[in-house]
Amino acid sequence: MVNIRIATSIAADITRCFDLSRSIDLHLKSGLQAEEAIAGVTTGLIGAGEQLTWRAKVFGIRVKHTTVISDFQPPRYFQDKMVSGVFHHYCHDHYFSDQNGATQMVDIVELSAPLGFLGWAVEQVWLRQYMTDLIERRARHIKQVAESQVWRRYLRA
Repeated sequence: MVNIRIATSIAADITRCFDLSRSIDLHLKSGLQAEEAIAGVTTGLIGAGEQLTWRAKVFGIRVKHTTVISDFQPPRYFQDKMVSGVFHHYCHDHYFSDQNGATQMVDIVELSAPLGFLGWAVEQVWLRQYMTDLIERRARHIKQVAESQVWRRYLRA
């Protein structure tokens, strides 16, 4: 099992950070990886009970990953949980809190690979660092957008 915790301080309003974090359009424009939203909520802001299916290429192999927003408490928390995909288990908790005029955004990701011992080895050798880097880059991108005027492209003022 891989557990990742990334905390990011953002000089922006908590609601803005919360909404940017659930923006499908922002995620797609980030260029973090070659992904496309192919089913469910594929544009705008995803919300309570809604699903999204991503298709991506990982090492030249096409994979699909479907998540549902399983818990939704704006603007403080939401959770996306895997419904189907390549992982044995995947859960991403998104926490937001006010910190003296800024927002503390905390991402907690818990995942595990399939295939028993082979999956465990992949987690240790590659998956843990790959996913940590991905979540950190995503957090930096949200921070960059939230702290500039670019956020207006994704949210109504």
